[in-house]
This record gives sequence, structure tokens and C-alpha cells, in this order.
Amino acid sequence: MGSLSSPDKEKASEGDIGSAERASSINNSYTPPPEFRLHRELKNRHVAMISIGGVIGTGLFLGTASALMNGGPLGLLLGYIFIGSICYCVMVTIGEMISYLPVAGGHIKLAERFVDPAFSFALGWNLWYNWTVTLPAELSAAATIINFWHPGVNNAVWITMCLVVAIGINMSGVGVYGETEFMFASIKVVTIVGLIILGIVLDLGGGPNHDRIGFRYWKDPGPFVQFYGISGMTGRFLGWSRVVTQAAFAYAGSEVVAMAAAEAKNPRRNLPKAIRRVYIRLLLFYIGGVFVIGLLVPSNNPLLNVNSDNASASPFVIAINQAGIKGLPAVINAALLTSAWSAASSDLYIASRGLYGLAASGNAPKVFLRTSRSGLPYVAVATCASFSLLAYMAVSTSSGMVFTWFSSMCATAGLTTWFGIGVIYLRFRKGFLAQGHKIIELPYSSRLQPFAAWWAVCASLVTLLFSAWEVFLRDNWSTATFMTNYLPVMLFPVLYTIAKIWKRVPLVKPDEMDFHSGIAEIEAMTYADVRPRNIVEAFWMWLVSSL
Repeated sequence: MGSLSSPDKEKASEGDIGSAERASSINNSYTPPPEFRLHRELKNRHVAMISIGGVIGTGLFLGTASALMNGGPLGLLLGYIFIGSICYCVMVTIGEMISYLPVAGGHIKLAERFVDPAFSFALGWNLWYNWTVTLPAELSAAATIINFWHPGVNNAVWITMCLVVAIGINMSGVGVYGETEFMFASIKVVTIVGLIILGIVLDLGGGPNHDRIGFRYWKDPGPFVQFYGISGMTGRFLGWSRVVTQAAFAYAGSEVVAMAAAEAKNPRRNLPKAIRRVYIRLLLFYIGGVFVIGLLVPSNNPLLNVNSDNASASPFVIAINQAGIKGLPAVINAALLTSAWSAASSDLYIASRGLYGLAASGNAPKVFLRTSRSGLPYVAVATCASFSLLAYMAVSTSSGMVFTWFSSMCATAGLTTWFGIGVIYLRFRKGFLAQGHKIIELPYSSRLQPFAAWWAVCASLVTLLFSAWEVFLRDNWSTATFMTNYLPVMLFPVLYTIAKIWKRVPLVKPDEMDFHSGIAEIEAMTYADVRPRNIVEAFWMWLVSSL
């Protein structure tokens, strides 16, 4: 499918990104020379599909197994609705800022402009940690998926295979990343939509065994799970809190659009479109997906335990096997494997661009600003890829157990990022209005603001505090659970305090916030959408506008 933008105008918009590096003059901000800058090569269809399906990964396809086991079908659904509300608020929050200022480093750079350099430092390193750890989580999840069918093969084989794919895509440049992510995300979207439709058919008795399930598993074993056998409301709350942590991992990465802003063509027009489409992913893919899972698989099914050494699988695959459909589970597992590849590739992309943004802000060594002639930050990519070797922990330990460890760490780091985005927006809005601007001037705005930002801040903070509450119960201490859930929570204030002492720069005053640097260059890249040249382009434009 061809690009939907005018070739001449796209070529004109592929210039280097100077605005991102000039965005702030405070505290060691560094303007890379032309050879050290990113290029805008992500087209409208790339941004559209990345926003719709780019971060749909093993959190939804595999992680929902443990969430269903811990929380039950209703606990699973309520947990995903709760985190989905936070995610939506985060997306409309970051959408207002990043569509106005699509700069390299995304919200990391915006934190420096609108909060202070110390907050940018802490948030930036938290983001880098988040996505650097997510990469081995996706790789270990891929090993878990394949182990369901080939349990006798060493996990190192599957990890190496997926790692080579992820690194190869990222080292080939953002153009190749955009095309492959477009294809992978398309496969994921088709897969999840197909699974939801199939799940409804199976629930209504349309499978080979003609077993009409309905809400049977909501009655027996029940809508909630008494976590660790703890009776009453406490046990149900603990089970729901574990669902919430897993859901945070599944939703994490929605802010990838912000990191891609610096490499997106025509960002003032394409990014608002991507943000407006986020609701379809939340309602259809996540909420719809977990609802169907809760109908098809009982929460006491032993195959849901991804931490065990026996055969584990996606709840969708378990349901298809239970229905007696031959051959289809292998096809679905192949699609889920491409999902793991795609998510791993996206993780490496976000981590490397986050590291580049840190260097652009003077918060990381300037060597990470080095780019190839095509604009590839190869030093940042190679450095982040080296941490993927942590996935080889799955060679000596259950791949499902490693996946659980890393996913918990990613979930809490992701919630910390969402908290930070909310804080940045509240400061952004205060300064924007204080300087005489009106919200109507923004390329994208939401009627939910500023309440959406406040919900993102407060709900993320509360979720972080209760992410592993069960370890504080009598005779239930787990060092691994405590560290993987609360390490990022403890790390963020420590980083902020250290940076505050080191930099000694006060909060940016509302009337001194920089809303102007780079605006002229960004506006020069903005152009009207080009009319479709053929029926294929017309269909594509209708599809993405409908979503």
C-alpha cells in the first residue's frame, strides 16, 4: 500500500529535527550537530498502526493467564477497566502536549521545559529502565509460548531467534521499523479481532463440541478468586490488585506515540489522529479480549499458571484446545509469536529513543547522540540491545517465572511514567494559560482536562502503592515479589533527589516556560492531507479515520 502523503511534501518534511534539541536552554541541554540528529521517516499509516496495535503484545495474549488465575473472570475484567481508564487519560494528556511540541525524547524533554531538569532526569532514566527491562520480558514470553509446543528445546534457542529479529529491525533504521511494525501490528489486530469473534462463537456453542458455555465459569469456580486462599473481601481485593499490576504491563507502552513523534512526518496532523484512535484499542482489544477470556476458561485451570514448569499457554489457545478445534492452536500460536517479535522490536525502539532523549537533555553521555547518515542512533540501539541478554535467565529458570518477574518490574515502572506524564501536563497547562494562550490553540485537546491528568496522577500513585500489598501479610513475605514491584517506586524519588542536589535548578516558573522554541520549524513541516489517488488509498483513509 502506498504512502498517503504527497511525495514532494514528504520529502520536504524529512529534514533533521532541530527543534527537539533546541527545546530548552537550561541545564546542559545539548544541540547535536546535523550528523547526530534523527530523521522524520514514519508515515501516517505507520503512526496509525503503531498507535492501534503497536504495543499489543504478550501482556494481553499471555499475561492474562496469570491475571485470570489470580482474580477470576470478573476481577480480570474490572482490573482491565480500571487500568484502561488510567491509560486513556494518559493518552489524551500526552496527546495535547506532544501534538503541540513533537520533540525528540517526547515527554522526557517536555519534563525539562515544564517541570525542571531533575524531574526530566528521573523520568527519563525510569523510562529507559522500563523499556530496557520489557525487552527481556517479551523474549522470555516468546520462549514460554513456544515451549507449549516444543517443551524439550532449550529456551536459549527461542530467545536468540527473537532477539536477532528485534535487533535486526532496529539496526535497519526507522523506515524499516515503521514498515515491519505496520505488518506485525496488522497481524496482531487481525489476530485479536479474530480471537474475540471466535471466542463469542465458542461461548455460544458454535465449536466442534457444541458446548454452550455462557457464564458458566462466572458461577463455578466463581467471578472472583480468593487470593492464596484468603477468605472474604481481603482475598478478593488481593486477587484484583494482582490483576491490576498485570494489566498495567499489558497497557504499558501506549505512550510510544510520544517517543515516535520526533520521527513522524507531518506530526501536527498525524499525531492527533493517532491519539483519537486509542479508544478502539482500549475497548475492543483489551476490554473485549479479557471479557471473552473470562467466559471461555475457568480460573482454576492449571494451564493458566505460567510460573510452572509444565505446559503453559495463552488463555485463547487453552480455550481453542478445550473446544476441540484441531490445527488452529498452532496457527494462533504462530500469530502470538509474531506479536512477541513486534513487542520486542517496539521495546528496543522506545528504549533507544529514550536514551537518545536523555543524551539530548544532557542527562546521559553525549556518545548516545551518535547517529548514522540515515538518522539511526546506533550507539543507543546497541547499548539497549545488550541488556536483552537478561532474557537468558530463562535458560536456568522457568521462562514463565522470568516473564512474571520482568513484567512486574515493567508494570510499576510504566505506572511511574504515567504518573510523571500527568504531572508534566498539569505544569504545561498552568504555564500555557498563564502566558495568555488558549486551549483552542492546541492541535489536539480533550474536554476531560485537567481532570484526566489528575486521575492519571492519583490513580497511578495509588496503584503503585498497592502493587504487591500481599507481601506485607503475615507469613507471606517474598523478596522477589517485593523487589520486582517496588524497586521502580523507590528508584524514582531517589533519582529525583540526587538530580535536584546535583543540578540545583528550581522548578520552572509558569511565566518562564518555553512554548516557542522549535514551533516555527514544526509548523513548516505541517501540510494539509492529500486527496487519495486511487480506491486503495481512499479505503485506507476511511479505515483509519473510522478507527
